[in-house]
Amino acid sequence: MPDDLEIYARQGLGTRMGFGEQPALLIIDFSNGFNDPESLGGGNIQAAIDHTETLLGAARHHGIPVAFTTHCYAGDGSEDGVFNLKISGLAEKLTRDTEATEVVDQLAPRPGEKVIEKQYPSGFFQTDLSGWLAMRRVDTAIVAGCTTSGCVRATVVDAMGHGFRPIVPRECVGDRAQAPHEANLFDMEQKYADVMSLDEVLEELDKLNPGQKPAE
Repeated sequence: MPDDLEIYARQGLGTRMGFGEQPALLIIDFSNGFNDPESLGGGNIQAAIDHTETLLGAARHHGIPVAFTTHCYAGDGSEDGVFNLKISGLAEKLTRDTEATEVVDQLAPRPGEKVIEKQYPSGFFQTDLSGWLAMRRVDTAIVAGCTTSGCVRATVVDAMGHGFRPIVPRECVGDRAQAPHEANLFDMEQKYADVMSLDEVLEELDKLNPGQKPAE
């Protein structure tokens, strides 16, 4: 890894973007289905949800926009696409309006917080997320959720493509396997996002309201 880092640094990768002036929190696919090891979950996803509960509390305390995504499909197969050919039984596991597609109770959305339905990995693909963020003058997208190697990564790449600075709190993203989790954190840090500790992100949010501390 030290040799890899030297190569990346020499080529100018891994530069920190930093926070802009108006962040938003995007919570990607922390639904019951993705938190169930017998369905689509496992690994460190529950631990990531636990840490995201702290982050969500801070976001609410500071009044920044919050959006959730949930991956779901119509029960009649009308929304199935190529992605469903790669993951067998995905639509059956994530049928709309079932418990599996609801955001976990631990992070339950509140009035005024957006919940976006999606059928592909990125929270931006064929949704109104970009416009919703732009309307609120957001320039920084804090991305939590699962999986690190899938829907989180896709959302981070598209966030950058839409002109938002992606921030990934390391403890607040999870995957069903550790190797792809770590590999994708490394790759996002080098090319697409600032991967930061949860404490660093909380400190940045605290700067929005000097003298105040995030809610416990």
